[in-house]
Amino acid sequence: MKITEHIQQAKDTLISFEVLPPLKGKTIVSLYDHLDPLMEFKPSWINVTYHRSETMFKKKGDGTFEKVEVRKRPGTVGICAAIMNHYQVDAVPHIICGGFTKRETEDALIDLDFLGIDNVLALRGDAAKNEASFEPEVGGNHYAIDLLQQINNMNNGIYLDDDIKNGGKTKFCIGVAGYPEKHFEAPNLDIDLQKLKQKVDAGAEYIMTQMFFDNQKFFDFVNSCKAMGINVPIIPGLKPLTNKKQLSVLPRIFHVDIPSDLSNAIMKCKTDAECEQVGTEWLVQQSKELKEFGVPVLHYYTLGKPKVIWNVVKELV
Repeated sequence: MKITEHIQQAKDTLISFEVLPPLKGKTIVSLYDHLDPLMEFKPSWINVTYHRSETMFKKKGDGTFEKVEVRKRPGTVGICAAIMNHYQVDAVPHIICGGFTKRETEDALIDLDFLGIDNVLALRGDAAKNEASFEPEVGGNHYAIDLLQQINNMNNGIYLDDDIKNGGKTKFCIGVAGYPEKHFEAPNLDIDLQKLKQKVDAGAEYIMTQMFFDNQKFFDFVNSCKAMGINVPIIPGLKPLTNKKQLSVLPRIFHVDIPSDLSNAIMKCKTDAECEQVGTEWLVQQSKELKEFGVPVLHYYTLGKPKVIWNVVKELV
């Protein structure tokens, strides 16, 4: 079922989760162990992130170094198929520009279509660790809107090879990212919203937001989207704070603000367990307010903390 269909048929606020593929060397069982407790809440779907390869230099026996490409978290397509088979729940793979040519993207989309996966989240992705700014792969998509247009072309039976006539039409429901506090590369929120409107006009059917900790910023974002004529569902992405280190890590990596009330409460904690309790209580309150606001879905980034997410969601059902 498409994300938009889930939302249209819902009688209450839906729940969804996001997971990372296991590190290379771990099996799918580690992911099932992560998800099993959360399935109690009957999520409407589960997002699976995609990760580009990283360039590493490994020392050879003769003392020289060899440049190698390593993908630390492979398997997004296979994991989505496994989740759908194991849990009988929809899976939503992230599709990214970075590290992939258009032909590699097309092949991945063909595999997803063959597997009956009809939802994707189209993202530009982050810059490689050795790059100061995002650099597209040679022959790859530069921006999320380019990726979105490629997926939309396939939905219309248009493939990269000119000799494919009357190609089979895929049926992907395409989501894109939204940033309540603006994308860090955008000069201001107005221009960021204009870019988002372009993606919606190009065929994006729903928006999944970056994490945030101040609901008012999300409320303002939704109202600004509506004022710009963006009328697709906007789904809030939610994550708990669980330790003091995140007070500096999350703003630096994800470019989000931490409200003073939350940061002050975390700073008073003496242990990670106390931080986790504060973060859980904050996220419960956030979730209740968002539900009252009328969001269609509460989407939780589980990212290694399924127990915390379980403790939050149990307060809502």
